[in-house]
Amino acid sequence: MKAQASVLFDAPGPRARRNILISNAIALAVVLFVVVLVLMQLDRQGQLAPAQWTNALNANAWTNYYLPGLQFTLQSSGIAVVTALVFGLVFGFLRLAPFAIIRGISGVIVEFFRAVPVLVMMFFLYFFFSRVVAPTGFIASSDAAYYGVIVGLTLYNGAVIAELVRSGVRSLPKGQREAAAAVGMTNNQSLRLVEVPQALTAMLPSLLSQFVVILKDSALGYLIGFYELLQYSRQLGSGYSNILQTLVVAALIFIIINFILTWLATKLAGTLSSRTGGDTAPATSTTMVSTIEIAK
Repeated sequence: MKAQASVLFDAPGPRARRNILISNAIALAVVLFVVVLVLMQLDRQGQLAPAQWTNALNANAWTNYYLPGLQFTLQSSGIAVVTALVFGLVFGFLRLAPFAIIRGISGVIVEFFRAVPVLVMMFFLYFFFSRVVAPTGFIASSDAAYYGVIVGLTLYNGAVIAELVRSGVRSLPKGQREAAAAVGMTNNQSLRLVEVPQALTAMLPSLLSQFVVILKDSALGYLIGFYELLQYSRQLGSGYSNILQTLVVAALIFIIINFILTWLATKLAGTLSSRTGGDTAPATSTTMVSTIEIAK
């Protein structure tokens, strides 16, 4: 790898390293200068006054705004994670079906929901639930935004997970399915007992990363009136004229949660790397029989 890197890229000499260092120093100085200008402007507008931050961090802010908003954010994201996972597994299986018509129909559905922006989907579903479903009495009109966010996240991220399942199974060595056929398993049994479990093991880090996307995209719900963390923060900031401070606090909460999830995904990827390599290696009929017995 080192030899290949040296062929593709010339190692910088002393003069090049000095020029890079000078460029980085100039860029850092420009960034610091812009930051200082922004802070000075905010100070002149009174945005850095201690009272502004006190109202954004006191007990009232946490009890009545941040924590309820965080609850709705985690609730909607948690439901969307479960439903998107179910959607992804179902359509992932359908995209691997032995019948071409089933693969074609499921492929069109998956590609459609992957192509439509999640925000556009949320707007469409919000109007659908508020103007079509709510008048029937099935749901309350005030809950239209809530269901629009959950269903929108489910359809978009479920389609992505379905593609992960399909590509994960297709990336397995052909020996897995051949060994399953050698012991008399059908295609469906091979998928259910052998291929998909191994693909899911390899996909877990990617799935966790997709769950992070679901959590972040739930913040788009404020555009259709869904009261989650971002909307509660904006409401608090509008009341005390310190919307900058409340949005900073909301951003820090999102950063902490996403950092924890990303860290878990990274740790899981490192833990499963050796296991994935072993599980996805070409299997013999003997090892396949033991795998089948364990699955049963």
